[in-house]
Amino acid sequence: MTIRAHSGGHSSRKPQGGRTTAGRKAAGTALAGLAAAASLAVLAPPQAAHAQSAAPGAAVVLAPVTVEGRASAEAVARKRLEAIPGGTGLVVEEDLAGKANVTVSDALAGVPGVVVQNFFGGNDQPRIQIRGSGLQQNPVERGILALQNGLPLNRADGSYIVGLANPRQAEITEIYRGYTANRLGASVLGGAINFVSPTGSSAPGFLLGVEGGSFGQLNSTAQAGGRAGTLDGLIQLQRSRRDGFRDYNSSERTGIDANAGAELTENVTTRFFAGYTDLSFDVAGPLTKSLLKSNPERVFTGPTLVNGVATNPGPNVVRDRPRREARQFRVGNRTTATFGPHLIDLALGYTHTDDTFRFPISSGIRKTEGGDVTAVARYAYSPDPSQPLPLFETTLRYVVGSADREDYLNNAGRQGALFGRSRLDATTLAIHSGLNLPVGADVTLSPGLTIAHATRKNEDRFGAARRPTIAFNPANPSVALPAGSIPAGNTSYDRGYDGFSPSLGVSWKPLPDHTLFAAVSRSFEPPTHDDLIATVNGTPNSSAGRPNPPQPAFVSSAFRTPDLKAQTATTVEAGWRGRLGPLAVDAGTYYSWVRNELLSLRDVTGASLGAVNADETRHLGAELGLSASLTDSLSGRVAYSFQDFRFHDDPVRGDNRLAGAPRHVINATARYAITPALAVQAEVDWYPGKTPVDNMNSVYTDGYATVDLRATYDVTDHVSVYGEARNIFDKTYASSTLIVDQASPTQAVYLPGDGRAIYAGLKARF
Repeated sequence: MTIRAHSGGHSSRKPQGGRTTAGRKAAGTALAGLAAAASLAVLAPPQAAHAQSAAPGAAVVLAPVTVEGRASAEAVARKRLEAIPGGTGLVVEEDLAGKANVTVSDALAGVPGVVVQNFFGGNDQPRIQIRGSGLQQNPVERGILALQNGLPLNRADGSYIVGLANPRQAEITEIYRGYTANRLGASVLGGAINFVSPTGSSAPGFLLGVEGGSFGQLNSTAQAGGRAGTLDGLIQLQRSRRDGFRDYNSSERTGIDANAGAELTENVTTRFFAGYTDLSFDVAGPLTKSLLKSNPERVFTGPTLVNGVATNPGPNVVRDRPRREARQFRVGNRTTATFGPHLIDLALGYTHTDDTFRFPISSGIRKTEGGDVTAVARYAYSPDPSQPLPLFETTLRYVVGSADREDYLNNAGRQGALFGRSRLDATTLAIHSGLNLPVGADVTLSPGLTIAHATRKNEDRFGAARRPTIAFNPANPSVALPAGSIPAGNTSYDRGYDGFSPSLGVSWKPLPDHTLFAAVSRSFEPPTHDDLIATVNGTPNSSAGRPNPPQPAFVSSAFRTPDLKAQTATTVEAGWRGRLGPLAVDAGTYYSWVRNELLSLRDVTGASLGAVNADETRHLGAELGLSASLTDSLSGRVAYSFQDFRFHDDPVRGDNRLAGAPRHVINATARYAITPALAVQAEVDWYPGKTPVDNMNSVYTDGYATVDLRATYDVTDHVSVYGEARNIFDKTYASSTLIVDQASPTQAVYLPGDGRAIYAGLKARF
């Protein structure tokens, strides 16, 4: 594939070649559309259309759009994204050609400024962060707005399950870093990622695919789509399973995604969509550094007692069997009306999420089930169709949701007694308005204002006077100690948050192929329910509320409900996009003054301490994307991210680095087309230097580099095969770590990355 210039430095030329009742209904509804989509596929010739882009001024359009001789939603989205004065990026489907087991980390590895680290091996729960927002959550559940077709995967309180995003089913993926996501109604420091599904117009016909290889990996994909007159439709089905690199590391995923569009009049188009994801995976947990080096495939059995003193603190994965099972059903509609220069875009969506997370004994088993309704209204005024951005734009995004949460004791991997029950309600309203004013022939001024209001309410419905506790003997972790109980207390709260986030961006095009931009902005991010209520005072051998396992009568709290403030930041940034001969450059830098940064802390054993507001922190970063087509056969790309995130005059942590943020992240690829049908590619992921595991900067994880090789071969115009070798030098490394406030040198905090793996796949289009 040939890498071309664009924002984010990540694109390519297209190559040749056990569920709930709601879940069963969702799957049945989506499957029912397969026959209709398949019939449409044979009725229409290939055409392209806008997809569900969230870029400013984007619309639902079915008619073909030809841009520079190529009809694609990619070209339209790219033009708008590159015009925004700030950090943006674009990933297209062809960028992932030849990769097996494509996860979020695969899809975003080549996007500068987006840092994704595999958390439990090569499954669907990586740690993802943009500019440090949500960095310290284990697992990450806050910090970005995750969208599919312009509607959020996040719940109403801003939390999300990263594994529900499936880049394998996306035609393009739009990345908005920092304040550029305000245009979408976001209210976070990090930004937004929008996974855009193909349509029956952009992907007519049938697609079948199968791939598999090391660690019991087996994936299968089916897709059917087409267009008939003013109607189109598409459905995708994807199934994957994996035994995993480690002893307790299996994962499974089933995904269904369908959409249907219609041109109601010359000016009004609409698209309906539905999706269902069933995701489950074992949480293999961390290892000590010595175990990481000697046997990275094993799992940890908890701390050991030496002369009555606990050493090697960490969770007992063998006994507690941590695991996550999440199901989400999504349905929605997006309708666009255009009247001359005026565009009105309305969207309404509903998601139902059923999430069971079996944590180690210190946190227990958390079950959350509820629904969220999202309404989005956008207006754009574009009197000059030659301008990529509208002269005026405004977006209103309102999300309201409720969920029932139950907390159970984790009794040696089995569901124990109920110790918490909550009713969680949340609303988030964000209104953004902005201008894109041409000032002279080559300068555009883009002022904007985002107003946000959020509520977070918890009603404690536990009812009983005391909460049960359990514990195991630290000297013999398989032997239970006498059960205990503690006073229940009350975890209810009712919080409100308001924020005003102005921004001012300017872009200048001194030459047709060069754009300079600069911006200053504010951001506002309220806490989620996972920040506001947390299980605390557990240990690797005792449940929440029992900090001393042998003391069943010791009185302590099982939950912490801190009165947190919203996280705010002021950010300045500047960048350049341009082309120097065959080299395309996308470079930017930013500095953020962050107040009340939301940090999720853990103690020396890995048990939760709950969330806190850091008074002041500083985020300095640089984002660089380089791409080049050196010859007709040879091309390459480099994505580099620099991060220096620090506390500022903290009374305990001084100016220490924030734990968990690698300072340098480099991804580089080179591709060589041996023949028009056969191509080979090499990819390097490099994390040079050490990364602090704790905020006290006393324990670090080592840097590493891995090398992947892959090849693709187009057997015919419709059939292609590919093979991939990952981590070819079988490097032993920690792909990520737990993040704690004060770590122990012997603590189990290191999460091993996968060893050497071989995969092969086949795809057929007809």
